[in-house]
Amino acid sequence: MNRRSLWLTGALIVVLLGTLSIYLFIKARPYQEVVDHGPSPAAQANPYLAAEMFLRDRGLNVSHAQSPSVLADIDPHSNTLLLFGERSKMPPREIDQVLNWTRAGGRLVFVAESLWDERSKQSNDLLLDRVQLHQFLSKDLKDPPEDQEKDRFAQLTKLYLEDEDAPAYAGFDTDFHLEDPNNLAQAWANSAKATHMMQLAYGLGTVTVVTDADLWKTPSIAKYDNAWLLWYLSADTAVTLIYNTEHEGLPSLLWRYFPQAIVALLALIGLWLWHVAVRHGPVQAPAPAGRRQLREHLRASADFILRHNGQHTLLQALQQDVLRRARRRHPGFDQLNVAEQWLVLSRLTRQPTRAISQALSPAPKQRLSAADFSRQVAHLQTLRNTL
Repeated sequence: MNRRSLWLTGALIVVLLGTLSIYLFIKARPYQEVVDHGPSPAAQANPYLAAEMFLRDRGLNVSHAQSPSVLADIDPHSNTLLLFGERSKMPPREIDQVLNWTRAGGRLVFVAESLWDERSKQSNDLLLDRVQLHQFLSKDLKDPPEDQEKDRFAQLTKLYLEDEDAPAYAGFDTDFHLEDPNNLAQAWANSAKATHMMQLAYGLGTVTVVTDADLWKTPSIAKYDNAWLLWYLSADTAVTLIYNTEHEGLPSLLWRYFPQAIVALLALIGLWLWHVAVRHGPVQAPAPAGRRQLREHLRASADFILRHNGQHTLLQALQQDVLRRARRRHPGFDQLNVAEQWLVLSRLTRQPTRAISQALSPAPKQRLSAADFSRQVAHLQTLRNTL
C-alpha cells in the first residue's frame, strides 16, 4: 500500500468517527436514575431508627441502652423508658429496678409479651403481671356490634383526647387484647373489638402497656398517627430506648467474622493431637524373613482361620482328616454306619468308643471355651496321629 492509499484510509476513518460522534451527540439525552440500594446498615441494625429520627426532629434527646442497669444514672422525673426489647431472660432484679425507677416518677412504655393463664393465674411476662394487666387473644372475645363492624377504621386503634373532636388512629396488631381486671387504667385505646393500649399511674410515674411495638418500626411509623402517638407518650422528656437485649457471644462473633481462621486453627489442633497421640504399644518391627519356619507359617495360618472362620472350621477339618486316614487303613469304611465306624476306629486307635464319639460329633454352634477347644483339638490330633 503506497502513501496516498494510507492517507485516504486515514481520512476515511476520521470521517466515519466524526459522523458517528455527531450522530451520538444528536441522539444522546442525559437522564437521572435513582438506584435503591435498600436500607442502610444503620437501618438494618436498628428497626426503630426512623422513630428515633422523628423524635429528635421534635427536639427530644434519644439514647440507646442495652439493659435497665443504666436507669441508676437517669433522672426518672424527665425521662421516658421505651422497653421494646425481648424480656424472657430479664431477671426479677431488673424488673424491680425498672418498676422502682417508674415509681419514682419515670415514664415506662413496654410491650406485653405473654398471654394470661387462667389456671396458673399468671403469665410468662413478670413485668406485665406486676402492673396487674392481662393479655388475651382477640379471637376469644365477643364479636363487636354490627355498626362497629361497618366502620371502615374498625381495624385501627382509636385514641380519644380531651378537647379533640376526632380521635387519633394507630396501627396496632389487632390479634391481641389488654384487660384491666382491677380497674387501674386511667387511659386506653381500642379498636372495634379489643383494647391495645392502656396507661395507668404507678407511684409518681406512669406505665403504658401496648400489645405490640411494630407500628413504630420502619416503615410502619409513617402510617396513620403512629409517629404522633410515640411522641405523645414521650413528650417533654428525654427518651431511652431498649430494643435489643440479646447479644451474640464471643464464639458466634468470631465465627461470623473469622470463619477461615477458625477452620485453619481447628485443623492445626487436629494435626497436633494426631502427632502427639499416645500409641497403644511400641511399633512392632517386621520379623526377618530368614528366621521364619514352616511351623510359624502353619501357626499363622491356623490363627487366621480361627479369627475369620471360627472354631467350627478347624474342628471340622481335623475330623475330616481322621476319617480320611481311617478310609486308607480300613477298605469299605464309608459303607459302614456311624456306630460301626466308631468300632473300627476304636480297634485301630485303641481308644474307647465313647472318646471317639465325643471327638467326631458335630461341633456345637456356640463358641467353646479355650480349655474345651484345646482339649478337643488335642484328642482329634491323637486319633489322627495314631492312624
